[in-house]
Amino acid sequence: MTVLLPSALVRLFPGAPRVVEVDAANVAAAVVVLDARWPGMRDRLCDSTPAIRRHLNVFVEGERATLATPLPPGGEMLVMTAMSGG
Repeated sequence: MTVLLPSALVRLFPGAPRVVEVDAANVAAAVVVLDARWPGMRDRLCDSTPAIRRHLNVFVEGERATLATPLPPGGEMLVMTAMSGG
């Protein structure tokens, strides 16, 4: 599974690339893998409920995802900062 991270997030974790390969069954497991590589990343991606933080959007194969969304082998997970304003 290829995970694409926003530049705003990787700037907070020295050495973290924007594109990461992970072996995970679902989005929650991918977050655990990312947090193991870069401690503290889980807290930037998830809130305490746990759920994906409000200011982030996660897409798997182009579809909006939750932590329970399965990750297909060889697929793509995109983490984006949410757009807001007025």
